[in-house]
Amino acid sequence: MEQLVEFIAKALVEHPDAVEVSQRSYRERLVVRLVVDQDDTGRVIGKGGRVANAIRSMMRVAAANDGRDITLKIM
Repeated sequence: MEQLVEFIAKALVEHPDAVEVSQRSYRERLVVRLVVDQDDTGRVIGKGGRVANAIRSMMRVAAANDGRDITLKIM
């Protein structure tokens, strides 16, 4: 899951070297944390949160195979 989020984020941002992705498991939930450069936060979130919601949707589809819930936190 980390690789998927990292790939998408690096394609969106102007500073791909600043992209950091980590994940942790809490019971049945996988939490993916995405950190980007402060200037790129708006690009990853998008207008009205549309880009962030699209990333979350893609993650949910990928996680459905494992039967787990997934959360994306953008920092």
